[in-house]
Amino acid sequence: MQKDKKLVIYDVLFLIASLYFALLLRFDFNIPPEYMIFLKLSIIPVVIITLIMNKIFNLYDRIWKYASVEELFSIVYSVSLANLIFIIYSYLINYKFLENRFYRFPYTVHIIFWILSVLALGGIRFVYRVSEDRNKGEYKNRREKRLLIVGAGDASAMLIREIKKHKNFNYDIIGLIDDDRAKKKKLINGIKVLGGRDEIQRICKDKSIEEIIIAMPSADIKTKRKIINICKTTKCKLKTLPGIYEMIDGNVNMSKIRDVNIEDLLGREEVKLNNENINKYIKGKVILVTGGGGSIGSELCRQIARFGPGMLLIFDIYENNVYDVEMELNYKYPKLNKKIIIGSIRDVNRLEDIFQKYRPQVVFHAAAHKHVPLMENNPAEAVKNNIIGTYNVLKCCDKFKVGRFVQISTDKAVNPTSVMGATKRFCEIMVQAFDEDSETEYVAVRFGNVLGSNGSVIPLFKKQIAHGGPVTVTHPEINRFFMTIPEAAQLVIQAGAIARGGEIFVLDMGKPVKIVDLAKDLITLSGYEPGVDIKIKYTGLRPGEKLYEEPLMNEVALTSTEHDKIFVEKPNRIDMNFVEKSIEDFGKVVNGDREQVIKLIEEKVPTYKRKKYQKDE
Repeated sequence: MQKDKKLVIYDVLFLIASLYFALLLRFDFNIPPEYMIFLKLSIIPVVIITLIMNKIFNLYDRIWKYASVEELFSIVYSVSLANLIFIIYSYLINYKFLENRFYRFPYTVHIIFWILSVLALGGIRFVYRVSEDRNKGEYKNRREKRLLIVGAGDASAMLIREIKKHKNFNYDIIGLIDDDRAKKKKLINGIKVLGGRDEIQRICKDKSIEEIIIAMPSADIKTKRKIINICKTTKCKLKTLPGIYEMIDGNVNMSKIRDVNIEDLLGREEVKLNNENINKYIKGKVILVTGGGGSIGSELCRQIARFGPGMLLIFDIYENNVYDVEMELNYKYPKLNKKIIIGSIRDVNRLEDIFQKYRPQVVFHAAAHKHVPLMENNPAEAVKNNIIGTYNVLKCCDKFKVGRFVQISTDKAVNPTSVMGATKRFCEIMVQAFDEDSETEYVAVRFGNVLGSNGSVIPLFKKQIAHGGPVTVTHPEINRFFMTIPEAAQLVIQAGAIARGGEIFVLDMGKPVKIVDLAKDLITLSGYEPGVDIKIKYTGLRPGEKLYEEPLMNEVALTSTEHDKIFVEKPNRIDMNFVEKSIEDFGKVVNGDREQVIKLIEEKVPTYKRKKYQKDE
């Protein structure tokens, strides 16, 4: 408040001085007496009019240490309108009080006064902003990090302004990188474009760059990935702006900058959904997601919420995870009609109560045991949950006339060598058998690993790096297919939209990635040198683990669908009697010995080849 009063006093003094100097300049420092009379009559009205305009344009309500072009325009608008009113006042005062002695100022005086007023009022505020920046004593003694910004477009311009405005960010911006040769050596907000991407390594070395921010929100994934791969060789700390589709308001500020992560290196183009098809089977419908607290299940809930279901039923046995999902959805979708249901798919009575009460129209089945080594050691639990639990859900869908059932499957179900993979393959067999025998449309969606999911290598590697290593990789040649959790969930929903019943949809996983390369990238992005700062240790393949995963059944050809990332296996005819007899047989052995369970799995899943495992010492 005290500073606002000072600004008003300064404005009054400078306005009077500006009007006086406008007359001096117009009349070569020899003002005629009659204009001095009119000057005395005009000073108070001019000051009052301008102060009123300043108030209207909020010149006393702004925090001037954050002033920008918008504030400058506010000063111009205020002074311009005040001058216009002043000219009208000149005519009125002459007509009313000066008995037709016409002493109004020449228009050149008004023009000079306008220029001087803008300079004076803007100058006061500029000096105030500079003094505020210089008086930030708490930052004076801090060494600024030497920063290189990749990209010389609108995002970079806004970013530079943000960094210069807020000294607490503690950056010394050394230069910009852009492949546009026309921009080289040009200045953007006082920062020079030093060269293109091919010069990043040299510039980082010559200029002792410590941190790089990639400010290219509209760039495609491939371009970003190439630039990140160049930048990660510099050993600089890497940060990035999210993609433009992630920045809803389109504004760039420092809060949106994040560390470059492994998803930036492995992620793919944004999934384009056919919203019309999805709306038809989700909007206004009762949707059940089993395993709704897990990595895929929770993301399915987030994505489904966007399409306005009539009711979203989130079913999970583990209350902590599903509670977190509930709190997130409460915040993001406060009007979403949802029910959190705790229970197990093994409990058929609990399932029937839920189906009877809520009558779901679409079911996404994500509840499953998925950890390969754990299921290898506990095959009976894999059968109870993945096979018998899924059978319970399938039966309920048939009994209560669910419109569509979507099974979440895995590439580990293809020619499986693990118990987990074999149980998921049997789930696919059951899906196709039920589709033959029921009015419900049953489909399965098969994909590989998802980045950052619970139990995946990424969280494990991050913990190992945080503890100083070593990072453990089972084999130097092991590779996997990867996609992001949101991409997987979106494609599952899209596959459900184009389902006709009985299909096994296969998602395009791109090219496989070596796990050791993943580990090296993660170590590098964490600011360390692989093999030097953080060691990589090979531990040998685990029980049931393959060197590589296969995305589809080799003997079955895939056909394309209307979506370029979704393919489909032609439905196989499966005898429902085989499924019913198998469930009966599994029920007899699940409380018996481990070898009995595995032998029965081999019998029921012909493509399952038990892997002989010898742990490396």
